[in-house]
Amino acid sequence: MNRTTLSLIAGTAALAAVTGFATLNQPDAATADTAQAAAELPVERTSLLCPSPSTSDLADTSYTSFTPVTKGTDADGTAELVAATAESAAATTGKATDKATDKKKATKPVVTPKAPGTPAVGETSGGETPALLGTAEGKFAPGWTVQETTEVTAGSGRGLQGVTCTAPDTEFWFPGVSTVADRTDYVHLTNPDDSAAVADIELYGKDGALQTTVGEGITIPAHSSEPILLSTLTGEKQEDLTVHVNVRSGRVGAAVQALDEKLGGDWLAASTDPAGTQVVPGIPKDATAVRLIAYAPGDADADLKVQLASPSGLITPAGHETLHVKAGMTASVDLGDVTRGEAGSLVLTPTDRSVPVVAAVRVLRGKGDRQESAFITATAPVGTRASAAGNSAKGSTLSLTAPKGTAKVKVTASAGSGGGTAASQTYTVKAGTTQEVELPVPAGLKGTYALTVEPLTDTPVYASRTLTATTEGVPGFTIQTLPDDRGTVAVPEADEDVAVLQQ
Repeated sequence: MNRTTLSLIAGTAALAAVTGFATLNQPDAATADTAQAAAELPVERTSLLCPSPSTSDLADTSYTSFTPVTKGTDADGTAELVAATAESAAATTGKATDKATDKKKATKPVVTPKAPGTPAVGETSGGETPALLGTAEGKFAPGWTVQETTEVTAGSGRGLQGVTCTAPDTEFWFPGVSTVADRTDYVHLTNPDDSAAVADIELYGKDGALQTTVGEGITIPAHSSEPILLSTLTGEKQEDLTVHVNVRSGRVGAAVQALDEKLGGDWLAASTDPAGTQVVPGIPKDATAVRLIAYAPGDADADLKVQLASPSGLITPAGHETLHVKAGMTASVDLGDVTRGEAGSLVLTPTDRSVPVVAAVRVLRGKGDRQESAFITATAPVGTRASAAGNSAKGSTLSLTAPKGTAKVKVTASAGSGGGTAASQTYTVKAGTTQEVELPVPAGLKGTYALTVEPLTDTPVYASRTLTATTEGVPGFTIQTLPDDRGTVAVPEADEDVAVLQQ
């Protein structure tokens, strides 16, 4: 999502932006001619931001922190999640009043992580839980993930809502938001830094850009979070919109909370970078309705081939073989119960020339007045490793898909937050298929556990995790994708070259 930078200075600075904010002990500078192969080293600092979970008094929220064990890390380290407040910013800069300082000291971390390899859990309730600022250093930094899961028993957005706390960045795309009467969608912007951030919010519908009233130059104060109600930015009511968050100054974490009066609600994570091919993994096998939303941010129209990676291979949904996306406009299509009782993943590829797009799906489960909704955005491959925290012995599902070739994947279930022994299993995912795997469960499990996914082959693998919890007949669920955790970074090895002093 960051813009490409060509200068050497910016390239070096980009190393510090890995996983939100990561730093390394860099080797001494040397000329390009003497540089050796890059070494993969663990990041030493990571930032994560968790949005305020709910305004409902009926909300119960759990936070689960997890860091996978990584070779080569320091023996020491810390990790904490604290409330994003103006007082925390003042205390950080040394300008806090006595009252603010006392309040900061009285605020306990929501979660206190244990050793890497073991999850730590914290809980809150009610509608006044603030956004959280997270920082992990040393042994806790590589691959650190935090899951925020909220259960709302009644009212708008009732059901299960979940989000993976995000790293700060400067650009985000959210296809799938809405401003229709039954929807209440907020863009949550959280600023982790000591100075204010400034962002623009742009909305794109079926006919292009919407006129917005206060979408430009939104200021997010230091160490704080701002929920922006989308319906206050425009008077137009459209079912399917794409939100573009562009940060002019500073950096923020961003997520969309989409609440429906009748169909529950969930968090909508940002789509992966615009690309000609996109994969949306892990549509549940019991999905009763699937709606695909796509947006083309460039100057050219996109024509996409729509395929479903099923357990038996790639198939084309009847009547929905392609999707035409006009430049600068949001396109959508109802795919119905496209999975037909089997878990699947959508694979979008160009029919002719490749045009970058972003994409997401809205998924419904249940029937009648007992329906629940969730979102899955297009995501990047797992890469080297990815983790998902907050899993229970029942109600957790992992989907793996390998669109381009057969892949082998190792899945590890960590020790439980209250006890238990880690367990691992290896799976083979055939080319063009989606596999809903039977998860390994830690022996003697107490509490929740984390899943870590590690591909053993070079074939790209995409993954998502589904959590389910049925309350009063409503099939609550939430889905999170598992892109690479960026727990390591390539650092070139270099030797001194005294010849440069003689030139």
